[in-house]
Amino acid sequence: MYVHNGVIHFLVSCGELELAYKVFEESSVRDLVSWNSLINGYVRSGRAKEAIGVYRKMQEEEVEPDEVTMIGVVSSCAQLEDLKLGREFHKYIEEHGVNLTIRLANALMDMYIKCGNLEGAQRIFDNMEEKTIVSCTTMVVGYARLGHLDAARKLFDEMPEKDVFPWNAIIGGYVQAKRGKEALVLFHGMQADGIKPDEVTMIHCLSACSQLGALDVGIWIHHYIKKHKICLNVALGTALVDMYVKCGNITRALQVFHDMPSRNSLTWTSIIGGLALHGNAHDALSYFSEMLDVGLRPDEVTFLGVLSACCHGGLVEEGRKYFTQMTSKFGISPQLKHYSCMVDLLGRAGLLDEAEELIKSMPIEPDAVVWGALFFACRMHENFLMGERAAVKLLELDPHDSGIYVLLANMYGDANMWEEARKVRKMMSDRGVDKTPGCSSIEVNGTVYEFIVRDKSHPKSDQIYDCLIRLTQHLEFVEFTHGLPKYNNDFLLGS
Repeated sequence: MYVHNGVIHFLVSCGELELAYKVFEESSVRDLVSWNSLINGYVRSGRAKEAIGVYRKMQEEEVEPDEVTMIGVVSSCAQLEDLKLGREFHKYIEEHGVNLTIRLANALMDMYIKCGNLEGAQRIFDNMEEKTIVSCTTMVVGYARLGHLDAARKLFDEMPEKDVFPWNAIIGGYVQAKRGKEALVLFHGMQADGIKPDEVTMIHCLSACSQLGALDVGIWIHHYIKKHKICLNVALGTALVDMYVKCGNITRALQVFHDMPSRNSLTWTSIIGGLALHGNAHDALSYFSEMLDVGLRPDEVTFLGVLSACCHGGLVEEGRKYFTQMTSKFGISPQLKHYSCMVDLLGRAGLLDEAEELIKSMPIEPDAVVWGALFFACRMHENFLMGERAAVKLLELDPHDSGIYVLLANMYGDANMWEEARKVRKMMSDRGVDKTPGCSSIEVNGTVYEFIVRDKSHPKSDQIYDCLIRLTQHLEFVEFTHGLPKYNNDFLLGS
């Protein structure tokens, strides 16, 4: 029996699950260790349904499970995000007195969190007599994932000792909440505490840089990865490509892409989207063809990049072709973003009637982005009647969006329809809609600064505004002098 179980365990450890199952099936004698090896082998390979299947067979043969068995099946429920089945196993544990070890309690908490049930995880956590780093980290992940970032930070700060995993959990939580600046501050705190980051830390930090457009910090992280010889796996490589793309350095993104030893569909999708974003439409489509040639299957995000490339390049025929292929060749139903891309593509090309017909034919309700694409195209091509229809739809969707009123009033102004423009401004005032101030950010020496219109929060705001005034005066002077005849220009410049 010992040798038999050893063979199963060895095959499972090598990922040879079919062979392990064959040895298991052919054996006349099987004990609990045999069942547990097989169940947990399937779980580690991400084959949760098969793990549950083995457990059901174990029940049929009336073999009593222990805590190791239950860790396997509860983890399967976490992978499947099957809360109902997970609760059944939890009930079984309680009713049959299965030893609730710390590992089993952690597995139950993880299951509840991945199934979106924070209360279930909280009850187990609160009742634990001994809480390990894993227990606390699991709850930090749960709080952050389910939108309770303050609770996650409080628990994190209260932890007496921390290794890389809770640090990754809290940094990832801030990134998920789009609070990249704070995520990077935490990363510096992690370094100050002497905790060595791993590839997961790097992925989170690169995502934070992508959110902030913090290229200098992103380059520093790239150098850190190289210097400390952190394994450039597919996930980390893709995060680097994505960071360079979103921070505006497509050359470095391509360099990382080609240096990667292996790539998956996410890597290809990132570079295709990046090339599209930077206006390299033909290159983006070329990479898409290459992706298909290497046997990778595109998803809806890939097609968003492809359609964006067509839009930026004005490639109407190609756009139509790929939009049709989404459904006909790849079985992917276009979503709102795909429709908005197509409306934008057709609208920019002046095919306004076709764009409006596409909106009318949509199987899903068009959103503000779709109608907005049509509205901008109408303004560009001076089709004020259709533009008015699009604006009405936009106001129905969001009557408090100040931008729509302003753009509609400007469109009427372009058409010299001043009375209609005045009515729109009055409607905006009557509804109490204020123009939302824009927010900008700039990275200086690795620090990201944010500011809004008439912002006085910066300690050097007086000097900043003084500089802006002088720049504006200089630009006005240059614009004035360039508009004068040659001899006047020379005279003014003192030539």
